[in-house]
Amino acid sequence: MFLDKIIDVLIPPAFAQAAPEQPSVVASFLPLIVIFAIFYFLLIRPQQKKQKEHQEMVDALEVGAEVVTAGGVIGVIQLISDDWIHLEIAEGTVIKVQRGTIGTLMPKGTYKNLKS
Repeated sequence: MFLDKIIDVLIPPAFAQAAPEQPSVVASFLPLIVIFAIFYFLLIRPQQKKQKEHQEMVDALEVGAEVVTAGGVIGVIQLISDDWIHLEIAEGTVIKVQRGTIGTLMPKGTYKNLKS
């Protein structure tokens, strides 16, 4: 009897433990949702905004506007059609480029200043 109490103090009895609880479905998907939200707000949304601004700029182009293409060619718009723009890059030299290749709208007078 005395020996049983000493053994109980020195070696505690092992009690059966319940199985650990499984995390909820929401808790397991929460890190993925957070990563997607961060990815959306840091990468996708700014790119969509930039693409929308570029499309608005291309839609607002007019004949006589001075532009730079994505390839770095600067010129003055001579003619605008649905998909193509005729761009004068030198006196008497006109090239045809797609509307989407226009990269930047330059301030008026930039082309004349570069020619001289």
